[in-house]
Amino acid sequence: MSHIAIIGECMIELNGDPFGQMQQNYGGDTLNAAIYLNRSLSRSSKETHAVQTSYVTSLGTDAISQEIMKRWKEEGISTDFTLQDSHHSPGLYLIQVDEQGERTFLYWRNGSAARYMIQHPDFGKIRKGLERVDAIFVSGISLAILPDEDRCTLLALLNDLHQQGITIIFDSNYRPKLWDSEIKTKEAYQQAYQTTDVALVTYEDEQLLWADQDPTQTILRLHQLGVKTVVVKLGSKGCLMSESSDHQPTLIATKQVETVVDTTSAGDSFNGGFLSCYLTGGSVVEACRRGNALAGLVIQHHGAIIPKHITDTL
Repeated sequence: MSHIAIIGECMIELNGDPFGQMQQNYGGDTLNAAIYLNRSLSRSSKETHAVQTSYVTSLGTDAISQEIMKRWKEEGISTDFTLQDSHHSPGLYLIQVDEQGERTFLYWRNGSAARYMIQHPDFGKIRKGLERVDAIFVSGISLAILPDEDRCTLLALLNDLHQQGITIIFDSNYRPKLWDSEIKTKEAYQQAYQTTDVALVTYEDEQLLWADQDPTQTILRLHQLGVKTVVVKLGSKGCLMSESSDHQPTLIATKQVETVVDTTSAGDSFNGGFLSCYLTGGSVVEACRRGNALAGLVIQHHGAIIPKHITDTL
């Protein structure tokens, strides 16, 4: 069995009209990926039980936190690496979606339990547990929410684990509002990429931060930093992948979606689909195809985490 630990933050999600009808759920970029990873595993017993997914974060001890953990377990996610903080609660975010399915967010997360997970008195146990996993997935948001000193601690830990042979998978997921400056962001990302085996990035994010002129420039830059496998997500065009700077990148096209309802979790669901295939021995091309297919399904429905009976149709 392959064991992946996914590090990040889960928040309470409010979706809808702030002055009208709203729905409450939960989500977060890496948490979404963890759920879609488990859902997109084949229903054959061989693949379904081939991956153990653990979520590394901190929640509160309140009733909502307990309900969130219960739902994770129902999705097959292990909470063995989930800390509980009696002094903090989950963050909150509000999604508003326009007529084209594009979304905007409002966040209330500065006092969230996940922000302080590195400072939790039991994080040392998590650190030891991470030495026994096969792969770790982390995002730029996972880094951005942490205080500066804690971010440095996590980056150093990822480097140590990488040196021990654990596969590090990174999605830059750049959100400017979460960072004090571009300089600080670039410093953190440079460190992250230098310990990354597989990069799953969105071209728009890389272009915004690094002013890349095209996706091939993104790929070359990441290979030069030592990333072995680079996947650049291109939205409706699919993705571009490369396993070596010596070869031309390969475009993995995706089927066009007639009606886009909500793009909230497009990249996250791609990551989940990709990881479910990659961790069970599929090639990078096969993993990209599965990621494309899952993302194409998710964006046809509202919310970061769509109902399970819909993803079961894949």
